[in-house]
Amino acid sequence: MQQAKSQIKTSHWLASHVAQIGSVDGVYGDQTIPLVTTSEIAPILAGIDLWDLWPLQSADGSTVRFDGWALWFVLSSPTLPDPESRHGVARIRLMSERMGQWRDHGNALPLAQNPGSREWAGSSLFDPESGLVTLFYTAAGHVGEAKTTYAQRLFQTTGRLILANNALYITDWSTPHESLIADGHDYVVVNQTEGIPGFIKGFRDPAHVRDAKDGQTYLLFTGSLAQGASEWNGCIGIGRAVDATLSQWALLPPLLGADGLNNEQERPHIIQRDGLYYLFWSTQRKVFAADAPSGPNGLYGMVASEIFGPYAPLNDTGLVAANPDTAPYQTYSWWVTDDLEVAGFVDYPQVASGAAVDDIAWRRAHFGGVPAPRFRLKLDGARAWVDSSDVEG
Repeated sequence: MQQAKSQIKTSHWLASHVAQIGSVDGVYGDQTIPLVTTSEIAPILAGIDLWDLWPLQSADGSTVRFDGWALWFVLSSPTLPDPESRHGVARIRLMSERMGQWRDHGNALPLAQNPGSREWAGSSLFDPESGLVTLFYTAAGHVGEAKTTYAQRLFQTTGRLILANNALYITDWSTPHESLIADGHDYVVVNQTEGIPGFIKGFRDPAHVRDAKDGQTYLLFTGSLAQGASEWNGCIGIGRAVDATLSQWALLPPLLGADGLNNEQERPHIIQRDGLYYLFWSTQRKVFAADAPSGPNGLYGMVASEIFGPYAPLNDTGLVAANPDTAPYQTYSWWVTDDLEVAGFVDYPQVASGAAVDDIAWRRAHFGGVPAPRFRLKLDGARAWVDSSDVEG
């Protein structure tokens, strides 16, 4: 494992990269996500808000399908007066989707097994030989805490997928156990008792990836640099499976750091294509440092020829797909599938910059809370763009 550590030299996302981002008439060229219209925001589950989502995947990163249906894990909460309060009661929901049609299968995990006060995003892995699903996820807070905290830990659990009589569910979940643990040296130990979404520190969003070159399995995650020189010290961390059971992991140095530039690179994941490693993440304009250039709310990424890097920013800036300036908050939290389709959720659509987002009633009236229309990327070496010929809606 020491050899793996020595191979990693943390790459950096720099102000000089972001400073090159520019919009023309409120759009970002072929890095612009199409506008979301009112007709595309139909509720899926009455009384339930939905946001971060990820598919059940095979070890090679492909999306698993059953008779054309893909299984998705989706963060959910009851429809609250303030949609921003959803993070404090989030549960992972099990859903399936085929050609835009969604089916609900209830909460993925038994509440009694949860080691946190709520469940945040992660990734999931399917073994077709055993029928087992491994769910990697974030336990936020601690079970039984009197006051909601922002503590974050990475957990995993394994259950058996059952498909019978048109029913779909996962049963016999194992007792969740911590996979990677923040060390306080490379990564901040996130045990905050107070915080505001977007400005808390990170140790969350575990995403599995098997390297096609070395055959090893890794976990990426959203982290914060313990040795950062700035409060804006976001990073993308990585750990490596110790053995084939994927039950134990070794923490490695960060793949990517954004010290002095950006506070959080959320939901990082890697797509392998044409011998290259495409590292994607989501971020928002509000989490860039006040004294640094800022980019729009969007999907960002870098590319490397090896999983440990070095990574170079896609399109020279890191920006892959942005909400247009005319609707800067319309969608967020994107996941790129192996066929380059991009899934996200509708946040605050058809809202101009500077709107009254600090008002609870306004937020409830404007929040989307449903999966967003999909779009597809095209990749060519260090260039990435939105395929305007293949967009839902």
